[in-house]
Amino acid sequence: MSKLKNKETDRLFEALMRLETVDEFYEFFEDLCTVKEIKDMSQRLQVATLLRQGKSYQKVSEITSVSSATISRVKRCLDYGTGGYGKVLDRMEEK
Repeated sequence: MSKLKNKETDRLFEALMRLETVDEFYEFFEDLCTVKEIKDMSQRLQVATLLRQGKSYQKVSEITSVSSATISRVKRCLDYGTGGYGKVLDRMEEK
């Protein structure tokens, strides 16, 4: 079971599932998060995408300007995490 699982987090995720368009996500996330938090999350998804494409840490860092620590963390999640990145990236590739 996730360390995050609780009623408040369930409510957040249920709220996200009710958003229907990219514009609605922008509106919600701009209210919910700082610009830096949103940029950090989008960079992590980009890092995960590049790593799945077989890019080296150095190449990923050159493309994204993300630290090697962040790249390493994303790589650990891809290899040993819950599968969330993989599930999302697989579904994005299907489109």
